[in-house]
Amino acid sequence: QVQLVESGGGLVQPGGSLRLSCAASGFTLNYYHIGWFRQAPGKEREGILCLSRSDDSTAYVDSVKGRFTISRDNAKNTVYLQMNSLKPEDTAIYYCAASGTYGNRCPPPTAFASWGQGTQVTVSS
Repeated sequence: QVQLVESGGGLVQPGGSLRLSCAASGFTLNYYHIGWFRQAPGKEREGILCLSRSDDSTAYVDSVKGRFTISRDNAKNTVYLQMNSLKPEDTAIYYCAASGTYGNRCPPPTAFASWGQGTQVTVSS
């Protein structure tokens, strides 16, 4: 019943920008922590950013600091990932996920249980 649908992926040149969207249905997204994850070929899925239910953001990895920004639009029940200065190593399938963990701080990546299907981001010239 809880559904998350990612969109906005595609092919972009190095140094370019892309904004991913994560639309939620079946629950009110603003009551949950939302995380963005990615999985590159041959690698484990990694958490990159989280936005807590109180709208505090947390970077799970240093590689996206200063380049990626997470935000939400409560009226649209949608979360966004703004990606700037993209690099080839950012190429991956990007997923959004929700966590109902108690508290107002972002939980560890392992706390996320509801996942979208992912959207492919390819950074290449």
